[in-house]
Amino acid sequence: MDQDLPADGRYLCHGITWASGAPGLLLVPLGGGRLVHAPVMGRRLGYRAEESGRWCTGRYRFADRFRVEPDPCPGMAAAGTGTQCAACGGRDEFRFAHHVHTGGPVPQALALYMNQPHWLYVATFADTTTKVGTAAEPRRRSRLDEQGPLVATYLAKGPDGRAVRFVEDALTRRLDLTQSVRSTAKLQGLARLSDTAPAHDAHVRHVRRAAEVLTELGIPVDLQPWTPPEQSRLASTPGADRLLYPHDLREGEHGLRVHSVAGSQALVTLSGDSLHYLLDLSALKGRRITLKAHFRSPPATVQPALF
Repeated sequence: MDQDLPADGRYLCHGITWASGAPGLLLVPLGGGRLVHAPVMGRRLGYRAEESGRWCTGRYRFADRFRVEPDPCPGMAAAGTGTQCAACGGRDEFRFAHHVHTGGPVPQALALYMNQPHWLYVATFADTTTKVGTAAEPRRRSRLDEQGPLVATYLAKGPDGRAVRFVEDALTRRLDLTQSVRSTAKLQGLARLSDTAPAHDAHVRHVRRAAEVLTELGIPVDLQPWTPPEQSRLASTPGADRLLYPHDLREGEHGLRVHSVAGSQALVTLSGDSLHYLLDLSALKGRRITLKAHFRSPPATVQPALF
């Protein structure tokens, strides 16, 4: 359930989520307490990054047969090589999801979760990079919302996650489509976006080729376009009046008003500044922050995002 963005307090940020249909920060109070899902659209986010280093953001646990939900690290331990401590990593059954079709271990809860309908999709980003991916039926909408493509299409619905992942791998091999796109590439693509036509043209080509492969494999094609959320419209609109935010979100004080969010990429303004800046809120994942209304961003040296 959404709560208000806290006005103050110390939190561990778990990143950005679209689980409720709108972008929000997942925050865990450092003094103890429940996970807060705080909407950011139209809100002012004033915070200070407390210190360097990353902290464990826990794991995803199975709430029931069809849903997973975040489960914060009970000890709020330092993260290891990724975003988890060793203990949470060892208890994270969902980490096997990407290998269920290749003979890897499949815990019972994961097997039940994967044994539900899944969708295959292709998504194209602002720089025309196109990826293929899968989403469980309950995550069909939020999976694409949280990735922030410019355009996306659901290709087919499979009986379970294992079958759909086989097809995902087939499209990767046959069409040379990636299965992941880095956040930095998404941000740079939006910053340089001057015309949406190249991305839409690339998407049409990839959808057509993917449909041809699916037909060859005897898989029914069910093309359904994804509708971008209204909250992402401004961030995904071409324009030279958007600059890359010139400061590291993981250090120091920041004061941001959020006007639009595409995936984790946010379009913001600063106090007393009419310029719009693009930044990646996922940089806050695993960081300890202090929220205060009076925090302000340092002075910005204006530099066009196209350079």
